[in-house]
Amino acid sequence: MKNNKAEGRSKGKKPGERSKFKGESKKPYPAKRQGVKKFADNRSKEDLAPKKARPGIKNYNPDEIRLNKYIAHAGICSRREADKLIGAGAVTVNGVIVTDLGIKVKRTDNVHVGEQRIRPERPVYVLLNKPKGFITTTEDPFDRKTVMSLVKDACKERLYPVGRLDRNTTGLLLFTNDGEMAEKLMHPSNSIHKIYHASLDKNLKQEDMDAIAKGIKLEDGQIKADDISYVNDGDDHRQVGLEIHSGRNRIVRRIFEHLGYQVVKLDRVIFAGLTKKDLPRSKWRFLSAKEIDYLKML
Repeated sequence: MKNNKAEGRSKGKKPGERSKFKGESKKPYPAKRQGVKKFADNRSKEDLAPKKARPGIKNYNPDEIRLNKYIAHAGICSRREADKLIGAGAVTVNGVIVTDLGIKVKRTDNVHVGEQRIRPERPVYVLLNKPKGFITTTEDPFDRKTVMSLVKDACKERLYPVGRLDRNTTGLLLFTNDGEMAEKLMHPSNSIHKIYHASLDKNLKQEDMDAIAKGIKLEDGQIKADDISYVNDGDDHRQVGLEIHSGRNRIVRRIFEHLGYQVVKLDRVIFAGLTKKDLPRSKWRFLSAKEIDYLKML
């Protein structure tokens, strides 16, 4: 009786039809899968080849890169700024001025921006815990100590600091040869947040703290903190934590000086979500892949 029922279930079903009976497979019949396999077997070697190796794709060359991307990877500037340089006729490829924004070049081409020959490099991201007494510049005519000496052995690629920390300010400073990333992190419209630990010469009054949170007017315009609080409990109100996204020169020091305070120490403890965890003073480290992805999503 069971065999008859089984036979009855198999009769009248079309290939690929799902069973209405509990316990039977709901996957397509083997006949349909065999059809897929037959189609795959009939494909040519060209069809199965990776896309970059296919000869029929017009104008495709895996060895070529857009010129603006080439310039950005060389650490000169962002792609948007590179487009401006190209449009202005400031870029030559193999001795010929190019103004076509969509042009592609090979990595072996001779590319100049102005008088400088550039070469694309792998993007590198280095985070330094800057000590006191170093200026944030690539070169100094007065032979003062620069932050470049602290990361000179990090890689063979030439690095550039993202933004500035003044000579007596310590803390996080990012270096990269990725011009596009650097511009994004420095541009005011992107509101990249930084957190500072400021040590003042005297206790910060509550009314002055409220004024900083509400906004004060400096010589170069209005400024306010995104967040501000005392670091320590109790009566010691000289230690202040300040979160701000402005990139104006010496902005934290100028905020307190405007209200009659002197900043004895200033330490940047967070920059664009990056922290000083496990990074001693004067030491550097490469960013992790996760941190790089995070910065790209900002």
